[in-house]
Amino acid sequence: MLKQTPLHNLHLELGAKMVPFAGWEMPVQYPTGIMAEHAACREGAALFDVSHMCQIEIPGPHPDKALEQLVPGGITSLKPGQARYTQLTTETGGIFDDLIVTRMDDGLFVVVNASMAEQDVALLRAGLPKHEITVLDTRALVALQGPEAAALLTPLLPQADTLRFMQSHEETWQGHALRVSRLGYTGEDGFEISLPAEAGEDFARALIAAGAVPAGLGARDTLRMEAGLPLYGQDIDQDTSPLEAGLGFSIPKRRRAEGGFPGATRIGAEANTGLARQLVGLRPEGRAPVRAGVEITTTDGTPLGSVTSGGFSPTLQAPISMGYVATSHAAPGTALTVLLRGKPVPATVTPLPFVPHRYKR
Repeated sequence: MLKQTPLHNLHLELGAKMVPFAGWEMPVQYPTGIMAEHAACREGAALFDVSHMCQIEIPGPHPDKALEQLVPGGITSLKPGQARYTQLTTETGGIFDDLIVTRMDDGLFVVVNASMAEQDVALLRAGLPKHEITVLDTRALVALQGPEAAALLTPLLPQADTLRFMQSHEETWQGHALRVSRLGYTGEDGFEISLPAEAGEDFARALIAAGAVPAGLGARDTLRMEAGLPLYGQDIDQDTSPLEAGLGFSIPKRRRAEGGFPGATRIGAEANTGLARQLVGLRPEGRAPVRAGVEITTTDGTPLGSVTSGGFSPTLQAPISMGYVATSHAAPGTALTVLLRGKPVPATVTPLPFVPHRYKR
């Protein structure tokens, strides 16, 4: 049986089309449609229910040192209220999952993907046996994203706009303790707000009344593709290293040098000797979307890799794709071919993101 988020009844009231996703019943779109929801995020503010994501607290002193034995990110250098993107890596240097880690005043706040929640919690408990791993299964999580997000949120949470990208703090709303983090998965300025499940619907209604447009999984996917953000299970997986996926920014020099995390040997070797393949952006010609699984070749037909994510960009009004190709053909401007339903279509390697990020730094 599918799980339901604390906002489930509100989704039904708003006429959402509900679909199964990672074991949850989630809204894929509302009656306004994916294009309108996407535009609302790029031009105003869109509200996403991301309560299916698994929220975890690791309280107590020094869980950061223990967590660094599982991830390549710099966790011990986090200051209170600072968030960081990292990955749980495998012994062979692949990505078991990606996650956001935030330093609280006492311990860490961690958010992982819904599809890997059970495995991630087990991995954390096994890897941090001296620390309590608390799953916050009585919390909702909503994401308010877009250039008007701060203006809509500050009447409810007056201190929210003091945050900068990848910063987090606690505020109170109608007697409820909320964790507000300035981050997201759209490339736009925005916030994720963790709050008690019983307050989730009222808080969402307040944001919608203020002008936020409800948005579902469909718009979330087109937005993150435009922003060049990889999706676990599509663009990154246990065969993909963080460096291949263009996530080297999340591994500081200290961690590369000292190692001490799963897969450090492979990741160190890739950093020193280079990559055999890497994730690139592609702009196919024409208007037909080129989706996951489509083969990528050189212009003379030599196989190079395959598309991992793709679709039609509402912002650019053109198809966009991401996929892995041999590093010898990964330079921006390289002419390639994608085999769309067996027909060769010209495509050009394009720098990521397709649409510039607009984070509040």
